[in-house]
Amino acid sequence: MPESRVPRRRRFLVCEPRHFAVQYAINPWMSTDRPVDVIRALDQWQALVDVYRAHGHTVDRVEPVPGLPDMVFAANCAVVVEGRVFGSLFHAPERRPESVPFEAWFKTRGFEVQHPEAVCEGEGDLVPAGRWILAGTGFRTTREAHREVQEYFGVPVVSLTLVDPYFYHLDTALFVLDDGGDGGAGNIAYYPEAFSPGSREVLERLYPDAVLATREDAMAFGLNSVSDGRHVFIAPGAGALADRLAGRGYVPVPVDLSEFQKAGGGIKCCTQEIRETRS
Repeated sequence: MPESRVPRRRRFLVCEPRHFAVQYAINPWMSTDRPVDVIRALDQWQALVDVYRAHGHTVDRVEPVPGLPDMVFAANCAVVVEGRVFGSLFHAPERRPESVPFEAWFKTRGFEVQHPEAVCEGEGDLVPAGRWILAGTGFRTTREAHREVQEYFGVPVVSLTLVDPYFYHLDTALFVLDDGGDGGAGNIAYYPEAFSPGSREVLERLYPDAVLATREDAMAFGLNSVSDGRHVFIAPGAGALADRLAGRGYVPVPVDLSEFQKAGGGIKCCTQEIRETRS
């Protein structure tokens, strides 16, 4: 029998894709020749918000800003650990203005906010995972930013090198299934070939029981998922991965965000998690 999983209520921050478009190409998924259906994107995004709330999670919203078409990808704009916020300094000049409204949102609500000195793309490359923060580098976030994050949060940072441009952010190649609670290691799902040989070995040592995804799963944005410890909000195209997760006792919840794949994003990209101090 699969292990029974217990969900934990989460608080998410999202941004409506009112101005979503592909106006430039900064990853292999993006092409200005593929127009975005904004109405479809809005409907898909609202369905994601609705399913989060239906599963008991809190969803806050930041107001979208005209001229910032990728602002919908809220995960890239910060990482929040125990109520403290480490913001973003985007690699692409086109996205750098996005950090301003997100940092302002946090500051007006009383959060402590640190703006990075080195290139850093929030939860796109920084994945809190229980005792440590898994941190991607290779395409966007720098190792200098990893050091800044460790100094700011006082949490060990495990640097992982990404090698496949289709998986330009860590959150396209890996997600946390269960953070293990206070002090636990938890577990993850990931696509091994997205990482350098040394980084694969690190992940094997840290997570010997991880759920491994195929390239087909990963290219379907199956690893750009969100888990509450029981329910896994996952792209419907990653059926094989969903089956493996179900076999481990998780409950896959398919959510179609295919319109956002035109910009290289999915469920997690659209979802910033606000991790507040646990009582």
